[in-house]
Amino acid sequence: MTDPHRAARPGLLVGHRAVDGIWVLTLHGDIDHDVKGDLTKALLSFDSATPPRTVVDLSGVTFMDSAGINVFLTAHQAMTDAQGWLRIAGAQPSVLRLLELVGVDRVISCHPTVEQALTD
Repeated sequence: MTDPHRAARPGLLVGHRAVDGIWVLTLHGDIDHDVKGDLTKALLSFDSATPPRTVVDLSGVTFMDSAGINVFLTAHQAMTDAQGWLRIAGAQPSVLRLLELVGVDRVISCHPTVEQALTD
């Protein structure tokens, strides 16, 4: 039996680029349990010789649940432990509201745009 809701939901698309030595991940789609592994892999595949500095652009994310929150907190801790940092940028209002409700915005720096996150 096929879950009709699952079939209608696209996976998470992850784009990446480097800007002045900072890794920028651009996400499109939903962040939920189904994409948790892919998101974790994208965030934690950094070279341990260089402190990881990462901005995650959430402007293309329309939905996020607790699985996404857990991935971001885990990645933040790993990057902090490696003397780096993680910043979130461009979250749509519904996603930003979730980040604020659970207090992620007090742990991980959240910015309106990627440009602001890169220069903070």
